[in-house]
Amino acid sequence: MSSAPQANRTMPSQRPDRIRTLLADLVAFDTVSDRSNLPLIDYIERYLASLGVSAQRIVDDTGQKASLWVTVGPADKPGLVLSGHTDVVPVAGQDWTHNPFELVERDGRLYGRGTTDMKGFVAVCLAMVPEMLDASLATPINLAISYDEEVGCVGVRPMLREVGRKPVKPLGAFIGEPTQMQVIIGHKGKHGVRATFRGLARHSSIAPDGVNAIEYAAELIVEIRRRAVLLAAKRERDSLYDVPHSTLLTSIVHGGAALNIVPDTCAVEFECRGIDISESREVTDAIIGWAKAEIEPRMRARHSECGIDFEEILDYPALDTAADNPVVTLAKQLAGRNDHAKVAFGTEAGLFDSMAGVPSVVIGPGSIAQAHTPDEFVEMSQLMACAGFVERLIAHCAKG
Repeated sequence: MSSAPQANRTMPSQRPDRIRTLLADLVAFDTVSDRSNLPLIDYIERYLASLGVSAQRIVDDTGQKASLWVTVGPADKPGLVLSGHTDVVPVAGQDWTHNPFELVERDGRLYGRGTTDMKGFVAVCLAMVPEMLDASLATPINLAISYDEEVGCVGVRPMLREVGRKPVKPLGAFIGEPTQMQVIIGHKGKHGVRATFRGLARHSSIAPDGVNAIEYAAELIVEIRRRAVLLAAKRERDSLYDVPHSTLLTSIVHGGAALNIVPDTCAVEFECRGIDISESREVTDAIIGWAKAEIEPRMRARHSECGIDFEEILDYPALDTAADNPVVTLAKQLAGRNDHAKVAFGTEAGLFDSMAGVPSVVIGPGSIAQAHTPDEFVEMSQLMACAGFVERLIAHCAKG
């Protein structure tokens, strides 16, 4: 990993090499979400400084992670945002054929953790900064580089609060999650909940004297399944989604200690991915209310200290940008296509809209099918298509 490339202003013909170099360096930083991203942030700041560009660093409460907000062009005018996250998902337990934190190129594919999700997009944006500077932008371009997207879109929130305090608000944002450069105008929101059942342990030979946490948890799981079927059967569907309705499921269950002990604890994690802006939370809140009314009283009737504790695991809003919004029209022009779609996976785009009032679309290189997988890769052709998108954005912003 180099300390930071000297980003001299180069010809477009040298652009692929710049992108490769930057992506190789970014991939080499192990930024799995449970680790600090500060070494990577230091690297990006040094790279930008070599071009005479400064960045605003927004540090989290632990002091171990940070986001960057970068403005290229006039800071007193509303601009357009290119947004990407620096964290990646774990590689533990995955069968990689090479070191996941070393970029490997084969047959036009660049392999490594985060190449698709989403250091490839970040590398392209950084590689295009010299062109941004050469263009003497009339409309600024902002780079929003965040952390902890993979664990609930955490790191972008303090940055968006800072953006909200600025005298000018961005005109729109392009969030570079992998869409194969298709314009995405909507995605589902998500609300995740953990329910911890507190029962009463007894020897299994006198099971009726205990309160079986797993059995009461099973009632909740059955109810979640029942409601999931109802959601799938609702007439209000959105055909732009590959799964055209909201979804609900139980994903993790932990409970019990031994075969001959009545289990006194069971944790159940469940989620809803909702199409409507607030539907995911509304669905999970309704389930919590049902459990408190239908299950918990019966547990407490058996023993006063039994019950259910609920905690939020994750929450981000849905995205639903109008197809005729100017940022959608611009994205299509820059991408050279007229179609748009919606996706089931979540991004930071909904937060740009809900927290900062910045209309957003999702568009980036690579396929979501490669994200989080062993031997994750992005095609060089996709990175170059993304570079073309940014090149046309620069031309657009140079016109004012």
